[in-house]
Amino acid sequence: MNISFRLLGQALVVVLLAACSEAGKDAGSPPVPGKAALTVATTTPQMLEWPLTLKASGNIAAWQEAVIGPEINNYRITEVHANVGDVVKKGQILARIAPETVENELAESLAMVAEAEATLAEARANNERARQLREKGFYSPQQSTQTQTVADTALARLNVARARLKTAQLKRSKASVQAPDDGIVSARAATVGTLTETGQELFRLIRGGRLEWRAEVTSAELARLKPDQVATLSGPNGEVIEGVVRAIAPSVDPQTRNALVYVDLPATAAQVVSAGMFARGEFRLGQSSALTLPQSAVLLREGFAYVFRVDNDKVSQIKIDTGRRNGERIEISGLDAQARVVASGGGFLADGDSVRVVTDKTAASSSP
Repeated sequence: MNISFRLLGQALVVVLLAACSEAGKDAGSPPVPGKAALTVATTTPQMLEWPLTLKASGNIAAWQEAVIGPEINNYRITEVHANVGDVVKKGQILARIAPETVENELAESLAMVAEAEATLAEARANNERARQLREKGFYSPQQSTQTQTVADTALARLNVARARLKTAQLKRSKASVQAPDDGIVSARAATVGTLTETGQELFRLIRGGRLEWRAEVTSAELARLKPDQVATLSGPNGEVIEGVVRAIAPSVDPQTRNALVYVDLPATAAQVVSAGMFARGEFRLGQSSALTLPQSAVLLREGFAYVFRVDNDKVSQIKIDTGRRNGERIEISGLDAQARVVASGGGFLADGDSVRVVTDKTAASSSP
């Protein structure tokens, strides 16, 4: 009996101690506060007229490149007056060839012409004298024919000498290598002391200093382009160069399935880009409407684009599709045009968070 009362008393003590412990825990622990609402600014999509463009890439090349070589063979170069990068005019002397041999040939040709003229004069005089004597019966017809043949032969030799003289005069005029057109010297192989050879390249000239952009586009994109369309490309330091489509290749490369579009560049482009450079650019195809948002309102997560739509001071994460970019704005789709979305700072939010909306966008950008 005493044992039973003792066990019952111990059980009551345990229950009272447990109750006191729970009461003390509830009284001593402060309540857990809810998550604080972030301060955000909102924006709505804007419908804007944006240029419709087609991006492409390709090489910068010379519009036309002239290969300049010697027109006379086996003569020594004595002077070189042009170097790579020089701007030259049509007819400007680029190099000179030793004139001594050419002058000697010219003098020899002049002497041969004088000799042939004298021979012809003598032959004609003999033929005239023979004709007169034949009329008096002193010459036979055969002798008259011989003197006429000698005169005709002398005339033929004179014509040959005159032809050689013209050749020598032409050689003398070609003793200087001249620019065939205005342009920029893009390569030089001429050096003083070397002998000229037929087909030898001495200089290479970009005619008119004109460059072009040879852009590659796919066969599917080819139908969207036409001559006189405007194209813009970026220089190596961010400079923007504007050109015009001159021609479109009539065929497509069977290996790459790409076609070339030839874009004329302005004369000033040579100050920014050089032949052989690779450049990216775009063609202007017109304009079209675009539903846009500031790029700060679009959040990229796991390879997808999202915005946070605000309804009743709570945000919901909405997946959207993005398109063209223009400055600080981006084209979107998949969102109601009247929707209010968080303008910036979406990286600090989660779906279902509470927010406090302000009209001042700067206040939102300063929020954590």
